[in-house]
Amino acid sequence: MNAIDGTDRHIKSTDGPPPSLLTIILDTNPFAWAHLSSTLPLSSVVANLLVFINAHLASGNANEVAVIASHNKRTAWLYPTPVSAHNTNGHISAQNGAASHTQNANKYQPFAEVETNLLSNLDDLLKTTTPDDLSTTTTQIAGALSTALSYISKSTIRHSPVDPTLLKSHAILIDDGNLTSQRINLVSRILVFSVSGDLASQYIPVMNAIFAAQRQRIPIDILKLAGDTVLLQQACDATGGIYMAPESPQGLLQYLMMAFLPDATARKSLVLPSAGSVDFRAACFCHRNVVDIGFVCSVCLSIFCSPNLQDSTCLTCSSVLSLSSALTAAPALIPRKKKKRKRAPGDGSTPGGSATPLPGNGTPMHT
Repeated sequence: MNAIDGTDRHIKSTDGPPPSLLTIILDTNPFAWAHLSSTLPLSSVVANLLVFINAHLASGNANEVAVIASHNKRTAWLYPTPVSAHNTNGHISAQNGAASHTQNANKYQPFAEVETNLLSNLDDLLKTTTPDDLSTTTTQIAGALSTALSYISKSTIRHSPVDPTLLKSHAILIDDGNLTSQRINLVSRILVFSVSGDLASQYIPVMNAIFAAQRQRIPIDILKLAGDTVLLQQACDATGGIYMAPESPQGLLQYLMMAFLPDATARKSLVLPSAGSVDFRAACFCHRNVVDIGFVCSVCLSIFCSPNLQDSTCLTCSSVLSLSSALTAAPALIPRKKKKRKRAPGDGSTPGGSATPLPGNGTPMHT
């Protein structure tokens, strides 16, 4: 009948905003949360996070969400639950046994699915944390950013428009075999819940992730609940994200709803909060310390806090470097030259109105 009718009323319209993918990186560093347990426990943050995720999913029927945990020595998926290879019957089985939940008539099904999987995977992550994992007090934020960018890249390809030459009857056959309208691009962003401090040891991989997000035009939003780091401020500034470090973390849900709920499309019409002054200092490649003044390799542009390298060899590219003795000496200060005041034409008096002596006469005469 569709061929006889010749109309397109069976094709769905996409007049609304494009679908939005929100990738959340939750810092699950046990040491950092132990210091915040009295003011902001992890359970309270997860409860507020679930409300925020539900609001994001309710903003658009096609919106998606992904949650990644940044732990001490690894990163783990909290939602969606990672899947293993296909079994013998061709079906996909969950790696951890996807958390099963009963149907609840009083809860929206996507909300219940996210809540059940996130809480179950987070509980498994905390239970499987060994004493060896607690040997380091830092978090794997670099690995979490790389995982988030990889997931966003795959999701973008999955939502990217199909070649018009492949269209049939002004519609596309997608995975489920149904006719639908042409797919549109996916709007993606990353939100980081950070509670850890020093990240200078991950300077290189974090900067690589920042440059990759900047190239793909993916904003990185930072909600700093504790600690202080330079790299996260630089990530927001380079990718056009939002950086917030609230003084009162008890109002976490209000910060999430008012500042981080709008996506990149809605932010064009809003006045966004400013991060203020951004610290652009870099971390040295030798000791991973944030430095104000450093020495840069002329070959690979690596930064070192001291020119006293072993065998004068760059630690990154193994190039032999030579430093002139004049560069290590204290800089010489050149005295500033005094500018002479120009006289006006026809003015024979000296500056300041002093008398001009005449030749042959020792008595000065005023003009």
